[in-house]
Amino acid sequence: MVMITKISVIGAGQIGPDIALHFAKSLSAKGVSIVIVDISPQALERAREKVYRKIYKGVETGAFREEQAEKIKASLTFTNHYKEIQGSQLVLEAATEDENIKDIIFKQVELITSEDCIYLSNSSHMQPEVIFRNMEKKSRCLVAHYFFPAEINPVVELVPGPESDPALLYWLTRFYESIGKVPITVKSSYGYAIDPIFEGLCQIAIQCFEKGLGSEKEIDAAAVKALGLGIGPFTALNLTGGNPITAHGLDEMGKKLIPWFYTPKSLYNKNKNRENWNTASRGEKIELMEDQEELLVNEFRGGYFSLATWILDRGIVNIDDLNMACEMALSVKAPFTFMNKLGIENCINLIRNFCSVHPKFPFPQIVEKAKKEDGWKLSDIKCSIKDGVFIITIRRPKVLNALNLTVLRQIAVAMQNVKNDPEIHAVVITGFGTKAFVSGADINMLAALHTPAEGYENSHAFQSVLNYISDYSKPVICAMNGFAFGGGSELAMACSARICKKNLSVLICQPEVNLGFIPGAGGTQRLPRIVGVEKAAEILRTGRSVSSKEAVEIGLILKEAEGDLLDEAVALAKEITSRKVQIKVISKEPILENSESANPKEVDIGHLSKKIDELLVKAIYIGSGLSLDEGLDLESRMFGECLTTEDMKIGLENFKTNGPKAKAHFVHK
Repeated sequence: MVMITKISVIGAGQIGPDIALHFAKSLSAKGVSIVIVDISPQALERAREKVYRKIYKGVETGAFREEQAEKIKASLTFTNHYKEIQGSQLVLEAATEDENIKDIIFKQVELITSEDCIYLSNSSHMQPEVIFRNMEKKSRCLVAHYFFPAEINPVVELVPGPESDPALLYWLTRFYESIGKVPITVKSSYGYAIDPIFEGLCQIAIQCFEKGLGSEKEIDAAAVKALGLGIGPFTALNLTGGNPITAHGLDEMGKKLIPWFYTPKSLYNKNKNRENWNTASRGEKIELMEDQEELLVNEFRGGYFSLATWILDRGIVNIDDLNMACEMALSVKAPFTFMNKLGIENCINLIRNFCSVHPKFPFPQIVEKAKKEDGWKLSDIKCSIKDGVFIITIRRPKVLNALNLTVLRQIAVAMQNVKNDPEIHAVVITGFGTKAFVSGADINMLAALHTPAEGYENSHAFQSVLNYISDYSKPVICAMNGFAFGGGSELAMACSARICKKNLSVLICQPEVNLGFIPGAGGTQRLPRIVGVEKAAEILRTGRSVSSKEAVEIGLILKEAEGDLLDEAVALAKEITSRKVQIKVISKEPILENSESANPKEVDIGHLSKKIDELLVKAIYIGSGLSLDEGLDLESRMFGECLTTEDMKIGLENFKTNGPKAKAHFVHK
């Protein structure tokens, strides 16, 4: 790993200051200094004012404390002297989208930085082989394309050139993940993967406007309705100041990609005259005629699906990365998930109609594959292999890796695929990002349950997958990169051993009682067998959290990682495989005698439901007197009974309406 102590950002215009601010927010606490360089003193002063304003806003909103704000400010240097970048381990250029300007910058930067410096360009379109064409150390160069606003939008496209070092790409992927970004890898291509979709949607909107299908306000409203956009294309162009770069990008994509792309006349004029589009004011309600809305919705959906499948057809990015990045970078419905929901046949018809109306747009051949497979095959996990250890990463960053049956079954299938592979000796399961291993089970899934039978089947389905993991023929290590709630901690407990990041004030919690039900994926049975019945009962009945320190003390976690969590998990897996480390196996036999007459210790459950507590106590204590399989079945039945209570309805409704911190007013029925 590269040790980062200093980062320089070149360019104090639209996006450079925001990139620098994100680096400062993420790394100032670790003593990393951030330098912002620009030849214009005026640009630097505007950048300073912009960054400080955002820092003060963060204090006002409670995003960080005043002392953190001061540390962030202290880490930032604004300068017009290039010599200030000396000593930087990473230099990111965010200057004008002009290949000659970028070339001049990087030739100058390379002369005053060390051999192992990393060079990144925040180009939005240009290929790395063009930007870095005159660099000596091309192996140290990549494009890192941020999205607006750069300090908040999580997605970063990493685009290696033909001579980029693969080890550097791997390191950058881990680095960006560690500072809260969601990086995806895209092969070199003009515009990369996401901008052709965004700018293509802008082109469609402008074409509709020029055809007289509606005003800017009406077309924006239709686009939001059609695709679930946060804001319409015209509003996005205004907010990002995107007319110039979109006009240039569309023309270049028309030359370098497909002739369908071009700069519409009205965009050319808006750019030339430096005018904004006439968009709706905040709170303004826009009404469309029914046939007008239907026409525009079909046009936007046909265009969006055509653009996404065309990008996939080109082979520059994988489907899961593209699906996720569109949703997170553009605040739009994930294209392939959306197509599956609408029905693949219906969506192919929309694509065919779009390509028919727009003959310069090539029909994407990959949709035929989706038709044969009755939809797009998507995955919420990423798999890799390191030193004979199969690593599964749950990657659902938008919902903090929340679990549902689909994700669990993807994990089981991946493990099944390598079960008989003699080169794979162990499995590591971890989560994407730095905040959560798994934030819990999908609440919408739970809210859709109505009868005890449905509750039983749902619980049993979760348990069957976790039983597969628990009974796996090779060691399965859970590398807990952040907190694990509900189903996340139950997944962790099904693994052979658990390690976690160090000094987590909140690591594990079974919060189900706060929502008016009990754990249903094995928590009432595995936790007592790991930490003891009384300790487990207290944790489960109160729904309190457990820190990483306490988790080690009570035997729930094997250890806190001192260094890189994934590296330590792989090392532990190898030690277990070679029998250098012995791990405790959860007993499948009864662990409590005379459980029917057990006298549970007094536990203060506060405002929580006495009715749910009654079911929970039964699951814990009677279950501990049964075999693990019998106890799990009892848990499923008790989980099903929760659906007969008023308190589960109250708890779920309170969560959906008021959020996880609001206390539900249970009636104990």
